[in-house]
Amino acid sequence: MKLPKDTINEIALTTPDIKIQLPQAKPEYKSMLANIQEKAPAIAQASSNFYKSHSQMMSVTLDVTAITPIRSVKHSLAEIEKTKAALQEGYFKMKKEEVKLKKLERKLLEEDDDLEREMFEIKINEKQAQAASSRGYVEAAVRKLNFFTNQYDNLMKKIGKDELTEEDYELEEIKYHIMTCMKQALNSARPRNGYIDEGNLIYLFDLGINAAQAQAEMYAYLNMENELIMNGKAPTHEMTLNWLEACADKWADDPATFASRRGFSVLDRASLTNVQLEDKS
Repeated sequence: MKLPKDTINEIALTTPDIKIQLPQAKPEYKSMLANIQEKAPAIAQASSNFYKSHSQMMSVTLDVTAITPIRSVKHSLAEIEKTKAALQEGYFKMKKEEVKLKKLERKLLEEDDDLEREMFEIKINEKQAQAASSRGYVEAAVRKLNFFTNQYDNLMKKIGKDELTEEDYELEEIKYHIMTCMKQALNSARPRNGYIDEGNLIYLFDLGINAAQAQAEMYAYLNMENELIMNGKAPTHEMTLNWLEACADKWADDPATFASRRGFSVLDRASLTNVQLEDKS
């Protein structure tokens, strides 16, 4: 049986990361493959920017959404630990793959059968291609780790501390939860004619804050925004944050009072680390 002319010859293309062999069925494939080969280095370089799943901007706005500094530090440290774990896992995976590659290369040297040698060569090329791809993700993880390390440094400068204690974290929790609750309540109230939704009313109750008082604050704030708009002025995000902080200051004692009424204490210094306890002997 005679094969058609256009399936006899083959053309091969080698790019920095892939090998392609196609039957020379149609002449236009020559130009396509040549174009891929020409553009491959620039594409490989551009692709290296996108091995990470999230941009830096997204990381500090949509991923770490904590509204207070110490909570932001906590979330940043969690991202650092998660990235370090992923890097460690990737490192050991790459080391294992390197050993597998060396074993394949050793088998290739010991093999006499031509077809088996060809199969080993294919497997070696496959391992090398996989290693190149893995390196891209490892490099992206290093960039992410460095980014959050710098963000941690920025946050510590904002707080004005060289180190944080567990007590620092606990003392900020009341402010964090009041601000978070009112932030959620504000966002739920905007499309509901100023009414706080049921979920955040429950959140307010559990914090020991009277819901009617919180609702009055909500009406007052939304009315202030509306008056600004009617006067041709624009409300700002900074204005909202200042209002949230004012709410946190106003109700700062309510969670501890509610906890005390139920027999709890919101802070037990004897159960914290990094605390110098008084010698009462």
